[in-house]
Amino acid sequence: MTATPEKPVEKFRKDYKPPPYLIPNVDLTFDLHEESTTVVARLRLSPNHGASEPVALVLDGHEDIKLESIKVDGKELDAAGYAVAPTSLTLHAATTRPWRVLYKSGGMFCTQCEAEGFRHITYFLDRPDVMAKYTTRIEADRATYPVLLSNGNLVASGDAPGAPGRHFTVWEDPFAKPCYLFALVAGDLALREDSFRTASGRDVALRFYTDVHNADRTRHAIDSLKRAMAWDEARYGLEYDLDLFNVVAVDDFNMGAMENKSLNLFNSRLVLATPASATDVDFSRIEGVVGHEYFHNWTGNRVTCRDWFQLTLKEGLTVYRDQEFSADLNSGPVKRIEDAHAIRPDSYIKMDNFYTTTVYEKGAEVVRLYEALLGRDGFRAGLDLYFKRHDGQAVTCDDFRAAMADANGEDLSGLEPWYAQAGTPEVHVSVEYDAIKKTCTLRATQRVPATRGQPAEGKRPALVPLRLGLLAASSGAALPLHLRAADGAPAQVLDASPAPTEEVLRLDRAEQAWVFDRVPERPVLSILRGFSAPVRLTVEGQTREDLLLLLAHDTDAFNRWEAGQKLLERQILDLFGREEGGDDKEEGGAAKVARAGDARGRRAAARESSSDTMQSLIDGLRAVLTDPALDGAFKAYALSLPDLAELAAAAGPGSDPVALHAAREAVADALARGLRAELEAAVAANDAAEGEAYSYDAASCAKRALKNAALGLLARLDTGEEEDGSPSPLATAASLAARQASATNMTDEIAALGALCRRAGPARDAALAAFYEKWRQEPLVLLKWIAVQAGSNVPGNVAAVRTLIEHPAVKLSNPNTCYSLFLAFARSPVNFHAADGSGYDFMAESVLRLDKINRQVAARAARAFNNWHDVDAGRQELMLAALRRIAAEPGLSENVYEIVSKALPQA
Repeated sequence: MTATPEKPVEKFRKDYKPPPYLIPNVDLTFDLHEESTTVVARLRLSPNHGASEPVALVLDGHEDIKLESIKVDGKELDAAGYAVAPTSLTLHAATTRPWRVLYKSGGMFCTQCEAEGFRHITYFLDRPDVMAKYTTRIEADRATYPVLLSNGNLVASGDAPGAPGRHFTVWEDPFAKPCYLFALVAGDLALREDSFRTASGRDVALRFYTDVHNADRTRHAIDSLKRAMAWDEARYGLEYDLDLFNVVAVDDFNMGAMENKSLNLFNSRLVLATPASATDVDFSRIEGVVGHEYFHNWTGNRVTCRDWFQLTLKEGLTVYRDQEFSADLNSGPVKRIEDAHAIRPDSYIKMDNFYTTTVYEKGAEVVRLYEALLGRDGFRAGLDLYFKRHDGQAVTCDDFRAAMADANGEDLSGLEPWYAQAGTPEVHVSVEYDAIKKTCTLRATQRVPATRGQPAEGKRPALVPLRLGLLAASSGAALPLHLRAADGAPAQVLDASPAPTEEVLRLDRAEQAWVFDRVPERPVLSILRGFSAPVRLTVEGQTREDLLLLLAHDTDAFNRWEAGQKLLERQILDLFGREEGGDDKEEGGAAKVARAGDARGRRAAARESSSDTMQSLIDGLRAVLTDPALDGAFKAYALSLPDLAELAAAAGPGSDPVALHAAREAVADALARGLRAELEAAVAANDAAEGEAYSYDAASCAKRALKNAALGLLARLDTGEEEDGSPSPLATAASLAARQASATNMTDEIAALGALCRRAGPARDAALAAFYEKWRQEPLVLLKWIAVQAGSNVPGNVAAVRTLIEHPAVKLSNPNTCYSLFLAFARSPVNFHAADGSGYDFMAESVLRLDKINRQVAARAARAFNNWHDVDAGRQELMLAALRRIAAEPGLSENVYEIVSKALPQA
């Protein structure tokens, strides 16, 4: 009789209790067969915290498990000694039992135990603070599964006794680890080997396993791993601790990659790359993710998190480390622009849903606060102490903060609210200049808005490092900073010789002020340099002229780029028809014209906006494009417009996303016309020479980035109805088609395809058909083809995407395909937010369809509805109806249930 599924239960951080038992040793035996698999697990249990008497032991399990037998000390346990529930086994003594299903990808067995997957293998204390040393024996058919892998060192292998045609391996992992880091792989895989010599002189074997036909596509991933190992030794003194490091590429992998100790599993798209099939972005992502999983060996494996509420401890810290790795190898300022976008939640229903950008990216930003406050050397000292204290332990975010504080003799208690409070702090600053006294007073306030379950009134000020400089309003030159304390505190004059031009101020109260002396003229404030804290910043009275000066002269690359983004945002919102900072929610005439979305309407809308302000913006970006000292990648980013999510947040709740998109398109069209000469020059200067081989390095990537950004803008001029001259010959449909056909690397090929697909017509259809015919045998490349179509803003594309789902290239059982299709579609404002609700209906149907195939993928797709409150009232009702439809589905998975139940308005 099948047990009734248990109702999802929300778990709270405040309810954490240490486990009643520890499991210092685990012995696993896997007997793999096509029809069934047997796993025998032997656990050595010991009471935790010196319990005087044995207590009931509740082991996590899964409803798929059918209990076969329990033995304690070799003796069978009768039915009175245990109780079975759908997701647990309660024992009056201790035991384990086998399971019946392994995760399969193609012809390969593999495991994915993070976060709570080990309970699918055997009843266990499936929590990260139970750390054990594992010995694993794997047996399987030699012909079908010649490769048998697990964690640690290979200590035995050979023919299976009494089983012709079968073989075995035995693996021992000498390091205690939580069960979520256990891994097993069995398959017919090709091997590509390399090695790395550590700083202490040990040789580490690096082994990359893939499908046979992909073996020649791992060179970049291998080189990335070797660079990561060398970087971690040089930057943090961290050396790899085993003599073997295995990596396996898996096609059907929900996550990007998994850091299992010494046996990393990767989604194939994050291992396989050649210049012909992967873009610069793909190469960069592979380098970063390979580094990320390797860096987990110390920040996540050797020291892990006590409970899942501390997930940001390992993920935020490791993202920070992989960002620094990529920045050191490439362009640091550009990397900071890419990355700058409560990190420890208080409850969850399904742990899989915890893996969000909040935990990863915002978690990394909070780790970066430590470096902003302590400096690079202070951060290194804190990390050294953290490893010294906690190697081999499962710890908390508070332990990390304590190590940083103790190593530097600092009070860092002001950082605790970053972990405990949800929501992004809002910081408001103002500047007062006294021309007679030559002083500049900076005043700052902070607040954290209310979030689900946390009213604003109960939230505390956090410690916010504000990195800043002052620029002369007349010239943009950096001014020396003579800082003294304010608010009645003793004067603390920092009169270094020469005076610094940058300071880091500590905002740790609701209101604070600082005074700068000897300021010779009115300054323009450059604050939050390098995005020194993940806050929403408002600078009172910041004028368009101030932003133009920062765009032209700021020495901080992030703030220079941010100034351009603010100018573009203001221009778009002005065209959208909202009075900046006001309460007028009526749509302006320009936005009504732009709503039509066609090229003529956008040109008319652009003319309705202030020609003077548009021209000043064009002039500012022209100065960036023609500055020989600036990196090409930075120039490419300067040409990018704010994305729709940022614009919607700035426009305020109740915005029409289609009209907002049209206003954004109109401004992009105006930039293309105004900067045509500079864009054409950029293409000519950065085009590859005939016969030039592809190279993945910072300089070459920068040239391609700028060239393709310029082409993308120029392609907007080829409308067939130009009023002010012919389109650029570099970016007509014929020219772009020729570029697509002759491209020698995927970066240029997909850029040309994307530009051609901006509007419907024969050129778009021909380009998509040609791309498919060329790459129809390459599933990873076809993901780009799928995403280009699904994310199109061509009106009426919902019907085309419904047809696309049935294409042979679309396999909904493959997570990569689903992400490329459904996440790309959800980012299309014109079609996802279609006024008739057809986009919402399509996504709701897709979520329910996916939930029966892969609940984790379905949950990620369901997040598309999370921001329903940002759109206008009519669309809000349509989105809420779609959410309620999903929530009402019988048999909905816990993963999707949690997402939609938290998105719906609370009763």
